[in-house]
Amino acid sequence: MPQILVIDDEVGIRELLSEILTDEGHDVATCENATTARAWREARRPDLVLLDIWMPDTDGVTLLREWAANGQLNMPVVMMSGHATIDTAVEATKIGAVGFLEKPIGMQKLLASVKQALERVPKTAGALSLMAFPRSAPLKDLRKRLEQVVAKSRSVLLRAPHASVVELAARSLQPAGKAWIDLGNDSTPLTLEMLEQSNGGVLYCAELSRLSRLQQKNLAFVFERLERHNLRLAVATTCDVPGLTALGWEESLLNKLFDVSVGLPSFAELKDDVPDLATHLLTQMVEAGETPPRRLSVAAQNALRQQAWPEGYPQLKSTIKSLALAALDEEITAEDVQHLLTPGADLLPDVPPGLLPEMLTLPLREAREIFERLYFEHHLKLEGGSMTRLAEKTGLERTHLYRKLKDLGLRNTSKEAEECAS
Repeated sequence: MPQILVIDDEVGIRELLSEILTDEGHDVATCENATTARAWREARRPDLVLLDIWMPDTDGVTLLREWAANGQLNMPVVMMSGHATIDTAVEATKIGAVGFLEKPIGMQKLLASVKQALERVPKTAGALSLMAFPRSAPLKDLRKRLEQVVAKSRSVLLRAPHASVVELAARSLQPAGKAWIDLGNDSTPLTLEMLEQSNGGVLYCAELSRLSRLQQKNLAFVFERLERHNLRLAVATTCDVPGLTALGWEESLLNKLFDVSVGLPSFAELKDDVPDLATHLLTQMVEAGETPPRRLSVAAQNALRQQAWPEGYPQLKSTIKSLALAALDEEITAEDVQHLLTPGADLLPDVPPGLLPEMLTLPLREAREIFERLYFEHHLKLEGGSMTRLAEKTGLERTHLYRKLKDLGLRNTSKEAEECAS
């Protein structure tokens, strides 16, 4: 039995549509505004959504755009309104709506639209884009810069620090339902037919320096035909023109690619956005069927925020997938994060807050003694008090090790150490 979600702030319309569709054999759920609809959509996936455009908290087009940006627009959505303009209907269609019902809604028109929408091939989950992060100042600014650039240019170079949000930025240029061609994943020569089939889509390269000679030729072939086939090109690199020229690139092509560029924030600048990034990545993976239904606890989100991410966004993405696949319960906990990213962290010494800054103000001898005590306490605990393994781990001769423990006030940590040091 198909499940239909009706979202409208007018109770009379919700009840009428629910009654009609229930009589037709559908399972109908209703929401009075975008807030309740978001929560409902987070918990389950309907077969069809009837979405009112004008609502008091968030309008329907904005909610539709949110679902598209989150990778949650993998069900048909029919918009409803009694006051919408043609431009609004066109905008909703570009985002991904499959139909439009004008109020007052006639019964035959309603049933025909519902039947047509339910017969459509189910959508696959879309990719995550910058539009999913309206609360992040750096990501919001980046999206605005990209929108301004692509309004005048079909090609943009993403000047990317190592492991930045390159794909997230490039995906923001991809219209709903349009092609996505990763130039770095295929060495097959591109043809005019392939470009025609990709009309309106995006061609992408995560790092220019990794492209083979054939892939470079594909890029050059595409660059000259962007306008003709209504395509956009988003390429990224951490290199400059001389660096890429040294790798065999044609300088004339590089000059064209570097003509219009946008700088991306480093992943370190996005530390406070890690919980939001992680939550949206997980949602997208669940929607795409890559992982079982999972959610991140608040403690897990905080644990992820506190992590160092030397490999940036790709590392966060693979971490979320690993957590979701390995989690024993539906909720991913801070302990799950710790076990994956910092195994053995529970064995680390309990370092009092502020100790490191304090150590830096002490004379070298005193600071070294504090460090050595923490160091040996940690390894004694890690090796279960075994002096043999401790000697191997620290590289110290056993007699010297026993004396060192005694000098540090750790002589009672091990019975063996106590006996040998006396």
